[in-house]
Amino acid sequence: MSDHSDAPVAPIGAFEPPYYVAVFSTVRTQEQDGYRETNARMEELVRAVPGFLGMDHAQTPGGLGITVGYFRDADALAQWRTNEEHRAAQRRGRAEWYESYTLHIAKVERSHGYTRG
Repeated sequence: MSDHSDAPVAPIGAFEPPYYVAVFSTVRTQEQDGYRETNARMEELVRAVPGFLGMDHAQTPGGLGITVGYFRDADALAQWRTNEEHRAAQRRGRAEWYESYTLHIAKVERSHGYTRG
């Protein structure tokens, strides 16, 4: 969703399953006018969705971006998917900001984590 240059370098912790993930992989175009502002607004909106758990983001030097959004249930994911501002941003993304993208939605059945202590 964003460049997250000021985000801490750590993955989102494991959640108690089941929950849902939306994996959004992108390659952006050279035209990025308005992207940062729209992206900041999308992050504000998704964080307000009841059942939104958090997100991870990574960007390769070659330009592949991957954002994983975590949602407690299918209703939370549906609320995000159908948000009108989000839908408008999707249309603009296809028209201007993305060379290509892929979206995968999955139900998580197992989850665990590790942190060196």
